[in-house]
Amino acid sequence: MLGPDFEGVEPVELPNGWNKDTETDTSWKTARWWFQFQDPALNRLVEVASEQNLDLESAGLRILQARAALGIADSFNYPQAQTFSGNLAKIYQNENTFDNATLNFDAGWELDAWGKFARGVESAEAGLYASIASYHDIMVSITAEVARNYVNYRTFQERVLLSERNIEIQERVVEITEAQLASGNVTELDVQQAKTQLYNTKSALPSLRIGMMQSRNALAVLLGTLPDEIEPMLASALIDSKIKVFDQKYDRNQVKQLFDVYERHSLIPRPPLVSTTVDASLVLRRPDLQLAELQAHAQSAQIGIAEAEFYPRFSLFGAIGINSTVPAGSEFSFSDSLTLSLGPAFSWNVFQYGRVENNVRFEDARFQETLTNYNKRVLLAVQEVSNALEAYQLNSLQKELAFSSVSASVRAFNISLTQYENGQITFERLLSSVEKMTRSEDTYAQVKGNVANQVIALYKSLGGGWEANTGKPFVREDVAEQMKARTDWENMLDDSVLPSLSPNNVETAPWVFGKPKAASTEEAEKDDGSDPSAEQGEP
Repeated sequence: MLGPDFEGVEPVELPNGWNKDTETDTSWKTARWWFQFQDPALNRLVEVASEQNLDLESAGLRILQARAALGIADSFNYPQAQTFSGNLAKIYQNENTFDNATLNFDAGWELDAWGKFARGVESAEAGLYASIASYHDIMVSITAEVARNYVNYRTFQERVLLSERNIEIQERVVEITEAQLASGNVTELDVQQAKTQLYNTKSALPSLRIGMMQSRNALAVLLGTLPDEIEPMLASALIDSKIKVFDQKYDRNQVKQLFDVYERHSLIPRPPLVSTTVDASLVLRRPDLQLAELQAHAQSAQIGIAEAEFYPRFSLFGAIGINSTVPAGSEFSFSDSLTLSLGPAFSWNVFQYGRVENNVRFEDARFQETLTNYNKRVLLAVQEVSNALEAYQLNSLQKELAFSSVSASVRAFNISLTQYENGQITFERLLSSVEKMTRSEDTYAQVKGNVANQVIALYKSLGGGWEANTGKPFVREDVAEQMKARTDWENMLDDSVLPSLSPNNVETAPWVFGKPKAASTEEAEKDDGSDPSAEQGEP
C-alpha cells in the first residue's frame, strides 16, 4: 500500500498542573453532569433535547451518509465493470437490407496493486467515525446550551420575583411618605422622589420578562418544538413551591428570616461543587479532538490514493456475446456468432506533466493542515477549560461577597426605615437604602446565575455529556421508518451494524463505540445525581 500509515497524532503538551494519571478513567463523572444540579426540570429538558433536537438529527443523518460512502468505497474491491448490453438494428447497405442483433456481457476488474482502493476504504471508514465524533460533539454543545438557557430563564424569573417584591416594599415607602406629607412632616418633593424610584423599578420589569421569553424560546429551538409546548416542563411542582417564598408580603420584622432561607429557596439551579484539579484524560476525550484526529486519519489515506496514479493499472477483463446479421426478413442464427474474450490488461498514463506529483503534494499539505488544526483545537480546549475554571473560582468569590452585600443592605434598610419613621434621618437616606437593597438583591441573583453557567461551561470544556447518548439510535425511529418507506436501506439504519475497526483505526477510534468505564454502584448514585433529594454542601 502506497502512502503513509497513520499512527495517530503526536502527544500533546498540556498544562503542568493538570492531572495526567492515564490509569484512572473518570469520564463517568461527567457523563451525566447535569444530574448534579438536582433539578428535575433540567433533567427532562436535556432528555427531550437529545431525542428531538434538529441539529442532532442532521448529524445522525450525516452518519448514514458516511455509512453509504463507506459502502461505495468498499465496492471498488470487487469487479468495477459488469455490463449487459444489446441492440436490434436494421442495416441498409446499397440496395440490400439486413437485420442485426447483438447481446454482450462485459466485465472488468482493476486489481488493487498499489492499495489505492484499500486506502479509499480506510479514508471512508475514518470519515464514518469522524461523523460519529461530530454527532457527539454536537451533543455536548446542545446539552450545555440547554442547561445554560435554562439557568438564564430561572435567573430572569428570580429577578422578576425579587423586583416584584421590592416594588411592594417601595409602594409601602410611598404610602409612609404620603402619610408624612399629610402630617406636615415632609414636603411633596419627598413623595415625588419616592414615586420616581418606584416607577424606575417597575420600568425594569419588562426587560426582565423579555429575557425570560428569549431564554424560553431558545430552549424551544433546542428541543425542536414550539415555545408553548415547553411551558409545562418549566412549571413543575418544585418550582411552584419555591415561588411561594417570594410571594410573602413584606414585613420588616421578617426580612432577616426571609434571607436566611433565600439560598435554599432560590429558583436558580444550585450547581455542584467542582474540583480545581483538571483531569487531562477528560480533555483528550473531547469529541472535537477525536473528530480532528479522525479527519487527519481520513486525509492521510488520500496521500496513498494520489500516489497510486504514478503507477500502471492492472486489470482483468472478459467479454462474451453474440452478434448475428441476416438478410431482412430472415431468422437470426446464433450458432456461429458467439464471441468470447478474456485476459489481463494494463494502462499507464506516462506523461503526466506534473499533475500527479502536484496532486500528491496537494494531499500532503492538506494532511499537514489537519495536524495543525488538531494542535489548534487542543490549545482551544486548554483555553476553554482554564477560562471556565478560573471564572468559576472568581464568580464563587463574587457570590459570597454579593450575599454579604445583600445582608448588609437589608439590615441598613430596616434601620433606616425605623429611623425615618421616628424622624431621626432624612428621606434621602431612606431612599438610598431602598435603592441599594434593590440593586444588591438583583446583582446577587445575576451572580448566582453566573456561577451556575460557569459550572456548565466547565463541563462543556471537558467534553462531558456525549457518553450519556451511547447506545441510543442516531436517527429517531419515526425518521428511520419514513426513510425505509422511501428507499431500501436494508440494515444500514440499524445502529448495531457497524464496520469493524481496521488495524489503522484500532488505536485512534476505539472510543467511538466504547462506553465509559463503569463506576461502582455507590459512586454512580453519588455522582450522577440520581437521588434529587440528597443534601448538598454549602455553596
